[in-house]
Amino acid sequence: MGEKTPVYESVRKNEEYIRKKCDQCADIIIRPMRLGDERKVDCLIVYLEVAVSNMMLEDSVIGKLINHFWEIPPSQMKEFLKNNSLGISDVKELPTLEEAVEAMLAGNAVFFMDGYDQAVKIAGKGYPAMMVGKAETEKVLRGSKEGFTDSVKINSALIRKRVKDTRLKVVERQMGVRSNTMLQLLYVEDLVQEDLLSEIQRRLDQFEIDGIFDSGMVEQLTEEVWYSPFPQFQSTERPDRAAMELLEGRIVLLCDNSPMALLLPTTFHSFMTSSEDMYNRFEMVSFVRMLRYLAVLTAVLLPGLYLAVIRFHTQVLPANLILSFAEARAGVPFSSVVELVFLELSFELIREAGVRMPGPLGNAIGIVGGLIIGQASVTANLVSPIVVIIVALTALGSLAIPSEEFSAPFRLLKYLFLAAGGYLGLFGIVLGIYLVVSHLAGLLSFQVPYLTPFVRKDGSADGGILRRPLRKMNRRPVFARREHRIRMRSRTEE
Repeated sequence: MGEKTPVYESVRKNEEYIRKKCDQCADIIIRPMRLGDERKVDCLIVYLEVAVSNMMLEDSVIGKLINHFWEIPPSQMKEFLKNNSLGISDVKELPTLEEAVEAMLAGNAVFFMDGYDQAVKIAGKGYPAMMVGKAETEKVLRGSKEGFTDSVKINSALIRKRVKDTRLKVVERQMGVRSNTMLQLLYVEDLVQEDLLSEIQRRLDQFEIDGIFDSGMVEQLTEEVWYSPFPQFQSTERPDRAAMELLEGRIVLLCDNSPMALLLPTTFHSFMTSSEDMYNRFEMVSFVRMLRYLAVLTAVLLPGLYLAVIRFHTQVLPANLILSFAEARAGVPFSSVVELVFLELSFELIREAGVRMPGPLGNAIGIVGGLIIGQASVTANLVSPIVVIIVALTALGSLAIPSEEFSAPFRLLKYLFLAAGGYLGLFGIVLGIYLVVSHLAGLLSFQVPYLTPFVRKDGSADGGILRRPLRKMNRRPVFARREHRIRMRSRTEE
């Protein structure tokens, strides 16, 4: 990006550079001042009006130092600034003007002094941000109700609150040529695999882009198989889930201005688990997990299986049930494929409209719209009642998947299986299953097989559909280093 400009000893040159760089930026305050006893020394403070207030400047370390400058001879000001401010956590030296501008745009104040060839960053309160709120998309009955915010600093603090260990490392980096968005990589030093850490850093360095405004953009740029509908990063808005995964040896990627954290690597099974699975008893958790896997099969296969059976393989159903289906379809002018596609698309429209509608109105639209369209279509003899039931069960199956982003590919694949079952019968369904499973079997998330632990034993106690009792879950999964797989020991056995 070119050579860096060092900070000048002349505060006038620094001010000239800053004013030229920040021309027509009314929200940036450039405040010259003269400090020091006897003869005055020129100084300069640059800050964002919203991020740094006059009150903050007065109460900060540098503000108190400035008050002392009125009584100090100019010859001692430089030494006094070095000895009394740079050892404080909220003050840092910056050797270049580019770094000074970046620090100012990040919400800090920057101080220049004549005869001093370093800029001094004064930590500010940053940009206005929402306070910690509730998790909205990952609701649980038991567990913390806190959710991530738009501030990356607050998000890492929420994780640090749960993992009070200096081995939890937080690495900061910038991404976006114009946005200069801060990213944070969080990992536990003795658990993370070094090649995994190197790989994600390599992928982040692959692209140069104007701006990054959400973690979803980072995900799309760094995923290996970009054409796959299945996500290769797992997202979460729950700090407790992120902290839990860090202790499994995974990496958490936080993006400023985004309330969603990315977890890597990930697997099919990871998307089918919830944070509250660790908080509840293993019997109920195992039962709920089986329901989730059944929900996946229902969301993908049910419409296609229905079409395959009624169009090609009616002999597999009892005669009474076939007659009931035929009676329900009496008078319907469209083929079974058309009526099923019509209702599926109608439900997707209702679902999308419910998301866009504000607050309680969105829920009302979903319920009332579904009832009205379904009942009116049956009354008008446009669709059969059995198709309404099929679409409703398919919708419930997709909504039962814990992760919204993971349910999206199944919502798309549903139409593939619908067409395969409607025109090829059970052969089309089997062919579709073969293609999807083959794709998943060959998919990797940072060198970890996507179908782990079904295609590869990871040695963990919670590697399958059934969850073991907590006291038996003594090993970490394949994400962690091999020499640190033991996570729990019984003191009575020692």
